[in-house]
Amino acid sequence: MAVTEPRRSTLGMLLLALLMEAPMHPYRMQQMIKERGQDQLVNVAQRNSVYQALDRLVRDGLARRLTTAREAGRPERTVYEITDEGTATMRRWLAAALPTPAREFPEFPAALAFLSVLAPHHARELLAQRSEALEDKLAKIREVAPPGLPRIFLIEDEYRAALLTAEITWLKSVVADLDAGRFTWDLQLIQETLAEFG
Repeated sequence: MAVTEPRRSTLGMLLLALLMEAPMHPYRMQQMIKERGQDQLVNVAQRNSVYQALDRLVRDGLARRLTTAREAGRPERTVYEITDEGTATMRRWLAAALPTPAREFPEFPAALAFLSVLAPHHARELLAQRSEALEDKLAKIREVAPPGLPRIFLIEDEYRAALLTAEITWLKSVVADLDAGRFTWDLQLIQETLAEFG
């Protein structure tokens, strides 16, 4: 009987990586994710998501409950640890995720596909707003890194900063083309294009 690989998830990978560092309870995991800025990589806005992901890791045999303790005036806390299979699975997941681009469906490219629904001046305003918002995100990434921290601990932020920089550059060029009239559209252009290529 073939054993199926547990389903890979970004949150599952992050939790396994934390457990590879040391056993810990879910609340501490969520704190560390936020302290390290990794809440930009996974959605942990609701603490329940960490508990649900941990439950799945336990069911899949990748993590296990180590101890449960209750301190005075605090809720009961279960400390989890990674299993040998969890360590091996984490390494397989990384070996699969690093070389192969995933099929992702981000919202922004989909919105760009329907840009013609808006008037060019309105699209220009919205794209300029996005550029400003991304510049703020980029500044926050750059100010978080403590001086002297080895690059291996910043590699995901370096990647995110490179993507943001590329998108900001692209957005500014589109806004400049809209401002100069090099990029524009109207209902007639859309109708003629749909008649010819539709």
